[in-house]
Amino acid sequence: MEVELKELLHDLESLNQSLHDPSHRASLDKLRLRIEHLTSMERSGPARRLKVKDMSAEVVDSNPYSRLMALQRMGIVENYERIRDFSVAIVGIGGVGSVAAEMLTRCGIGRLLLYDYDKVELANMNRLFFRPEQAGMTKTDAAVQTLSDINPDVVLESYTLNITTVQGFETFMSSLKNKSFRPSKEGIGVDLVLSCVDNYEARMAVNQACNELSQTWMESGVSEDAVSGHIQLLVPGETACFACAPPLVVASGVDERTLKREGVCAASLPTTMGVVAGLLVQNTLKFLLKFGNVSPYLGYNSLKDYFPTMEMKPNPQCSNVACLERQQEYILAKPARDAALKAKMEAESLSVEEGPLHADNEWSISVLDDNELNSMDATSSDALPEGLVRELPSADEPQRMVPPDAPLVSIDDLEELRRQLDALNST
Repeated sequence: MEVELKELLHDLESLNQSLHDPSHRASLDKLRLRIEHLTSMERSGPARRLKVKDMSAEVVDSNPYSRLMALQRMGIVENYERIRDFSVAIVGIGGVGSVAAEMLTRCGIGRLLLYDYDKVELANMNRLFFRPEQAGMTKTDAAVQTLSDINPDVVLESYTLNITTVQGFETFMSSLKNKSFRPSKEGIGVDLVLSCVDNYEARMAVNQACNELSQTWMESGVSEDAVSGHIQLLVPGETACFACAPPLVVASGVDERTLKREGVCAASLPTTMGVVAGLLVQNTLKFLLKFGNVSPYLGYNSLKDYFPTMEMKPNPQCSNVACLERQQEYILAKPARDAALKAKMEAESLSVEEGPLHADNEWSISVLDDNELNSMDATSSDALPEGLVRELPSADEPQRMVPPDAPLVSIDDLEELRRQLDALNST
């Protein structure tokens, strides 16, 4: 902006010098003053950081990625810079989705696709992320405004639409297939879809799209009383889809829209939503960067600090046709997948060379094999320095018991000992 204002001011000066009619100079001077005022306002505004071409592990105050790249130096992540290659779609930019989008942006994700149809309201200010001056803006536009200021390296795409409508669902599907960000990528254009919506209908739309595209996705939610939540990993064909085990209310045939009453809203805590968003993004990073264990399901109960986990297998009688197709594909591909995994594990076991765990051994600590311990002289540790002798028997030595069949001392021997004593006394 400042560069454009300087160019405009330069053009204005050139125009002023080329005019021969002095009657226009007053207007030009007035316009010049306004441009200078805008330039000063731009300079006094908050500074925006420039784009960073390559992630660096250099520890300097001006490096926004130094603490993230430290994960690589510490051996947690093999190659953190790969995060720039990934695309993540977030459906629902509300209390969980907006915070998840900010976390991924700060982590340096390559591309974010944002979907929502709602607008920012002052009633949303009890949550994180959105600001009061953004009230009235669409949530997608407000998110792009904030996220682009936080990290201009992230490619942001916003879609203001309702995915439960026919047109919205078609646009949603086509945007997921778009591979313009990374044309060489296998499959569709995104690596993961995050569902952060607050109703069953929207979840089923995401479920249908991901089943049709065979796209892995993660689902999240917070309870109406705002004190519990969950995240769930869904791999089409391998795990249960959202239609495999529907909520009890939906399975009972009740329309969830009839449960909402006029003038009554669900509770909302920024703490619970922040925790669920953190769990969701943590699971996302583990899934994308291949570290740690990716949770298939993780619940959160803030009243009891309880984090239940479980796994859900797909339902062979699922009502979703696309889910049944993915299940069949997974079963057919299982033998080849298991053989490839076994070959990989064998190759890794052969390539690993045994060696010291730590190159540095400041205290000269060594570990001995059990066989080596058995071969060592057991009494070597009891040896005393030269010149010292033991006055008492060693506590570690078992006392030798006289066997019952040992010969007794005869009477003749006792008489001989008495004679020797009497000879000593007489002298």
